Amino acid sequence: MAYVQDNQPEGVPPLELTGERTLPDVPEENYWYRRHVAVYEWIAERCAGLRVADLACGEGYGSDLLARQAAEVIGVDANPEAFEHARVRYRRDNLRFERCLVEDFDEDVDAVVFLQTIEHIQEPGPLLHRIAEVAPDAYISTPNRLTLAPPGAEKSDNPWHLREFDAREYRELLGPHFARVELLGLFHARKLRAHQLAVRFGWDRVHAALHLTKPFYRWFIPAISARDFQLRDGDLDRALDFVAICRA
Repeated sequence: MAYVQDNQPEGVPPLELTGERTLPDVPEENYWYRRHVAVYEWIAERCAGLRVADLACGEGYGSDLLARQAAEVIGVDANPEAFEHARVRYRRDNLRFERCLVEDFDEDVDAVVFLQTIEHIQEPGPLLHRIAEVAPDAYISTPNRLTLAPPGAEKSDNPWHLREFDAREYRELLGPHFARVELLGLFHARKLRAHQLAVRFGWDRVHAALHLTKPFYRWFIPAISARDFQLRDGDLDRALDFVAICRA
């Protein structure tokens, strides 16, 4: 079943959910959307007053979040549909979008934001080298293979992912290109932490037996907010995603 964004502003072409990127305005996708928003909001607080490039910006919502605090944001994406959607939907004096491959971006900026995309890149080394050249600081995230893929698997079944990493592998990937790399993990909090504990104690059996699955999750998933995730250090093997703070 195809999901398409609904209720777009006049003149804004809606995007279809393909699995390659997450989208706002698709209720069934809200968990993944808020999972990304939580990280964008955390980074935005650290980019106040800076000139920022948001590489592989997709639909553009993250670039717009960054532009609420940054001095200037450049959203970069190669996909023509995503570029046109972002350009038309998100309009701020300090925000612009460019259509190009992230590997070709060569403007000097204060910080690069590159979230949930390195796992899509065939040859990440040259791209990481380029990021270190154009910005002194970079925020680069990727999903944790240990919590995304089945136990023992080399990667999840996401067809867009070429490689997934555990914390050690991710440090080894980033380390040669930056003077300093700090890793934080994204974890469930509040409602999602309570749900995680409930599942551990048998909630999946209960909602199935009571025929509550569809009505419960029809309410629960759209109710998830960015506050239901927490970014912190420690226990990285259990993290949902890794967020690397890289200093060139």
